[in-house]
Amino acid sequence: MKPWVKKTIIGTGAFLLLVAAGALGYSWYLYHHVKQTAAAIYEPIQPSEYTSKDPEVKAKTTTQPAIKERIESKHPFTVLVMGVDERGSDKGRSDTLIVMAVNPNKKSILMFNIPRDTRTEIIGHGTTDKINHAYAFGGAEMSKQTVEHFLDYPIDYYIRVNMEGFAKMIDLIGGVQVDNPFAFFYGEHQFDKGPLKLNGEEALLYSRMRYEDPRGDFGRNTRQREILKQVLKRGLTFNSIKQIEKILDQLGSTVKTNITFDEMKTFITDYRSDLEQVDTVEISGSGSTINRVWYYIVGNDEKERIHNLLKNQMNGGDVPTKL
Repeated sequence: MKPWVKKTIIGTGAFLLLVAAGALGYSWYLYHHVKQTAAAIYEPIQPSEYTSKDPEVKAKTTTQPAIKERIESKHPFTVLVMGVDERGSDKGRSDTLIVMAVNPNKKSILMFNIPRDTRTEIIGHGTTDKINHAYAFGGAEMSKQTVEHFLDYPIDYYIRVNMEGFAKMIDLIGGVQVDNPFAFFYGEHQFDKGPLKLNGEEALLYSRMRYEDPRGDFGRNTRQREILKQVLKRGLTFNSIKQIEKILDQLGSTVKTNITFDEMKTFITDYRSDLEQVDTVEISGSGSTINRVWYYIVGNDEKERIHNLLKNQMNGGDVPTKL
């Protein structure tokens, strides 16, 4: 072999090794930067001591392995999403409460709002009040415990997003597509009837309007769920750690969750291919004024219906929807 050929091969090999080392180094940097950012939004809360009054649910939840092992085995899990309206030093209230029951075996998510004016016992506070006040009294932990009591079902995870973070998230995923059922004007913005592409600010306004909606809070809840469905749909398509890094970096100050970095990785790598359908239901009730305060009253039969829908979704049974 001629000396110049040998030098060329050696030089090329050294260059390729440098490129490979650089790529590995950059991947390592991205991975650890994402890990650090995920740690910034991680906010654990006290493990729930809630025990369901339903013997079937109680038996299942008290004998199953810890949540980490369940996630690794692709078991179903529940998530409480709290949209919090914070203003300055005011802790705020949970303006939005959405429960998701994720079951990869059914390839589906069951999603429903708990109306924010729902009258219920506030666990840990010793009062009966609107369910959205639980956050003002005791933060994410009291909200989670109160929702568990209301549904008679344990909640595995919570995600708390303030409204600024909600708008940022929409912008970071490139906006959301919605099909607006009727035209309306809100927040100095005109929302025409039909398909719309919304940026973060527009999506926030779209999801907040309720007084011009003939269904009031129910209409608003439907729009919130639709936007969350679109966010999930877009989020589950991300296959780049750099995309995830950008989102986590921007949301670090506006989102808190008890989902660990390892669990996030499992959701992204193992769960997303198993989630093809989102079923939505409404919680029925009626309005009532008690001591000059308006509440949304959910009867025991309706609570039992929602509890059974949740249980069936988590067990793998059929989930009949009632819109």
